[in-house]
Amino acid sequence: MKIFFAVARLLTIVSLTGLAYTAAAQQAFPTRPVRFIVPYPPGGGTDPVARIVGQKLAEKWGQQVLVDNRPGGNTIIGCDVVAKAAPDGYTILLAPTTMAIIANLLQLPFDPVKDFDAIATLAKSPYVLVVHPSLPANNLKQLIALAKAKPGQLNYGSAGTATTPHLGTELLSMTGAIRIDVA
Repeated sequence: MKIFFAVARLLTIVSLTGLAYTAAAQQAFPTRPVRFIVPYPPGGGTDPVARIVGQKLAEKWGQQVLVDNRPGGNTIIGCDVVAKAAPDGYTILLAPTTMAIIANLLQLPFDPVKDFDAIATLAKSPYVLVVHPSLPANNLKQLIALAKAKPGQLNYGSAGTATTPHLGTELLSMTGAIRIDVA
């Protein structure tokens, strides 16, 4: 790991508008199990966060919190499940960071502003930029110089279109006036 490039990634729990604020005034919440939708596959970096938080919520509420992984479609599948659920607070979402950006890039089956309310920030994790040891760059300045000397010859991998790693690398390309292509 020669070069480090930190980009904050926020994981936020969101729920549908009308989250149980009115229901809480009428009865204790929750009175039945709560679905905690994670728009990523099981075993990934986000899954343990959801399981730890879900367990703590279950202990606090005295009610089951079921972690339900719904990966695919650049998190759109999981987000859409929550957007279409009843607005009663019993379906919550571990929202992806890209939710703030993706509506400007793709046609979505939901409105990320109108269909969800933020509840809490759960975690922040850095992203790291690393290069293969054979690449003659030991810091970011050297990587930018190499990319300028070899435009379009350096490639990178990301989690997919419009994800935080992809957008972070695009930002690096723009601010460094370089061209690094996705592999």
